[in-house]
Amino acid sequence: VQLQASGGGVVQAGGSLRLSCVSSASIYGLSFMGWFRQAPGKQREMIATIDDRGITNYEDSMKGRFIISAVNAKNTVYLQMNSLGPDDSAVYYCNAVQLMATRREYWGQGTQVTVSS
Repeated sequence: VQLQASGGGVVQAGGSLRLSCVSSASIYGLSFMGWFRQAPGKQREMIATIDDRGITNYEDSMKGRFIISAVNAKNTVYLQMNSLGPDDSAVYYCNAVQLMATRREYWGQGTQVTVSS
């Protein structure tokens, strides 16, 4: 499974961005997909996940400003980000997990988001 993330860029504080993650395989076969981010000098942190039933889960600090969604027919997961601030500047990564006989995890290449004050 290959994941291609896009949609990052430079935005002013208070602005919005929508990230997209396209999977090379049908997302019906993926148990979870999600978004993570990593700022310079910090650990990678989870933002949100969505499972194969469409059930979403958010890191508490991300609730309200970030919205994860999926369009199965397009094999695409989105992350809508609103009211962005400089602390949201990071590389954003798409993630997918398959829970079958073994657990398999996949990562996209990351897309840079920079929020200017």
